[in-house]
Amino acid sequence: MESDEHRFGFVAVSGRPNVGKSTLVNRIMGTEVAIVTPKAQTTRNRISAIYTAPHVQMVLQDTPGLHDAKGALNLSLLATAMKTVQDADMVLLIVEPLQEVPDQDIRAIELIKATSKPSVLAINKIDTISYQALLPLIDRYSRMNPFEHIVPISATEGTGVDELLEVLVSMLPPGPPQFPEDDISDLPVRFFVAEMIREQIMRMTGEEVPYKTAVVVEEFKEQARRVLIRADIHVERDSQKKIIIGKGGSMIKKIGIAARQKIEGFIQQPVRLDLFVKVTPHWTRNATQLRELGYEPPKNVRQK
Repeated sequence: MESDEHRFGFVAVSGRPNVGKSTLVNRIMGTEVAIVTPKAQTTRNRISAIYTAPHVQMVLQDTPGLHDAKGALNLSLLATAMKTVQDADMVLLIVEPLQEVPDQDIRAIELIKATSKPSVLAINKIDTISYQALLPLIDRYSRMNPFEHIVPISATEGTGVDELLEVLVSMLPPGPPQFPEDDISDLPVRFFVAEMIREQIMRMTGEEVPYKTAVVVEEFKEQARRVLIRADIHVERDSQKKIIIGKGGSMIKKIGIAARQKIEGFIQQPVRLDLFVKVTPHWTRNATQLRELGYEPPKNVRQK
């Protein structure tokens, strides 16, 4: 292939929850397009990050973590992750340097084999192990699947990320760019605003509350000196609503301040952010409500 021939393609970024998929996507993009928290299953949607450089445009599709799904919402997340792998031009599987290969990694490799997609393995978090411990891990995964490349990286520190990027670009099929060069995603600004609000909820609340929360931006209005944003935070129970609001409104105020600062940095404009908490019973188990809140329900989930 000539050096001036343009490449374009979709890369499914796959792996278990919390292995560093979103951190890696953000590192490659040089900006935050996917929210990152210490909690598992932070990513709920297929987030397309558009990496553009001379002679290449690569769409990195950050997916929900592959996991043992229970409940309509988790089944929806798993279906999204699997469809992304099936539709992509190639798959980037991210794993952690664990002594035993987790069952989810084994199933992910089986999915890759079933699709016959070109695949690359990135062993993340290599800053947590020795070089001697890394070698048998590379050998173990290479015997499980004929990955085109296996690249050790640390998405947090940036180690090996440039090498991984070169590998991914080299494997893209030839094709013209499909998006304007200044686009970083095919998703609307409202999506990222909702994600930034949800990120702060995940960071500031504990236990089950973040996983029973959905955020919908109901209004996004550009005014003379600022952008007015009104968003609804949906929870399943009154007890969860009380936690998010907090004593005297202290928690919702903290969430709002932190989210507003991130949104202003993202859209580069002053923002007025109004948040409202609503109880939507059983939304994680109801097909109609899942769809209304922006998730594609799995099959065989009851309607409203």
